[in-house]
Formats: sequence, structure tokens, C-alpha cells
Amino acid sequence: MAYNDNVRNKLAAVSTATLTTVLLKHGLRNAFIGDLKILNPAAPRMVGPAYTLRYIPAREDIDHINVFEDRGHPQRRAIEECPEGHVLVIDSRKDHSAASAGGILVTRLFKRGAAGVVTDGGFRDSPDIAELPFPAYHVAPSAPTNLLRHHAIDLNVPIGCGDVPVYPGDIVVGDAEGVVIIPAAIAEDVADEAFEQTMFEDFVQEQVMAGRSIFGVYPPDAAAKAEFERWRLSRINAQTTMRAQA
Repeated sequence: MAYNDNVRNKLAAVSTATLTTVLLKHGLRNAFIGDLKILNPAAPRMVGPAYTLRYIPAREDIDHINVFEDRGHPQRRAIEECPEGHVLVIDSRKDHSAASAGGILVTRLFKRGAAGVVTDGGFRDSPDIAELPFPAYHVAPSAPTNLLRHHAIDLNVPIGCGDVPVYPGDIVVGDAEGVVIIPAAIAEDVADEAFEQTMFEDFVQEQVMAGRSIFGVYPPDAAAKAEFERWRLSRINAQTTMRAQA
């Protein structure tokens, strides 16, 4: 299934909670990267294909401060080669004792048009990153440079991020609760199902706010299903009218 603007727009309109439920229906239980925090909660929703960077533990004779003079350094290449609209996902082995990246590199990603950045480690210069209108997820702030703990070894290979498998091209979705990884092959189906489930949950929320019991509505019985279809049709007709008048 192709990833396109329609898939992206639908994924941007649904929550990671809904996505994890839909993925469970597809048999996927380990898709949510836990313990992550978004640095700027006001940043746009994060949706995009994964471009990956893998770290292994650092070694003193190799990871010295001069390595960044090499333009072939994988961390630097990741920043300059991550495609526009993609999310850079970093395997830092859940180690935030040294930074996965810092403010200048994350700013460069932002300016190059990346869709976001995710690490199961930490970022340095985190107050500066939090000022960017750019979704950046980490576990905790970390001032020390990555060279103290991390050796950048691979680009755009399968990784584990927070114990979740991430393959290049998987679709990464982030909101205020965290980050979900969707296998690329089922992204379109998941987007369609999650969008429809979100519409149903909006209907249920409206009913519950009006004082209705969840019994018979969540999950729905036959009468509630028919009521939802009428509600859904009226919502679609209203949206169509608004677009026609715009």
C-alpha cells in the first residue's frame, strides 16, 4: 500500500491510542514506544516514514572529539540525508546518559523539512529544541555529548527504538501520548480503519457527554450502530456543505 497525502492526513487526525487498538486487530502488540516525551507540545502532529540511525556503545580510541570533522560520520550524514517529510528515528539503546543529538542538529533537520525526530535516549540543548515548531521526542534531557556513550554505526537499517522494531519506511506517528510505528505494508489500511474508528469514538464521546450510559453504545448494539450511521452521514453532509461554501 502506498503512503500518500490521503494516508498522511488520516493518520494526522487520529490518536496513537486509536492506532494501537487498530494495530492490535492486525495482530501487532509491540508498536508503541513508551516513556517518550515531546519537547514542544505545541509542535505539529508528527507523521512520516522512518529514516533510521543506529548507535552502539562508544569506545574511547574511536569516539574522540575530532570524528565530527569527517563528513562521512553517520550521525552527521543522518542529519543531512534524512529525506524531506521523513522522521529520523534513533536507536540509542534506551541510554540517555549522553545525548543522541543536540539543538544545532535538530534545527538543521527542521530546516531541511523533516517531519520529526525520535530517540529512546535524550537530547542536549533541550530548552532550545523545545522552542522549535518541530516534533522532537526523547526520554529525558542529557547535556553530555553523544561521544561519551554512543558510536554512530548504521544508517537506514532495521533498528530497535524503545524495544519497538522500526524498519526504514515504516510510518511513524506521534502525539502528546507518544509514538507509534506502523508497518509500511499496512499503513493505508490502518489509516482508513483508525479514521473510521475515530469518527465512531467522537460519536460515543458526544453521547456520553450528554449523559448516556456506555452500555449498548460502547461497544454498540444494533440500534446504536444504526444511530451512528445516521450521525456519520449528517457529519459528512455538513462537511461537504462547508467545503462547497468555502
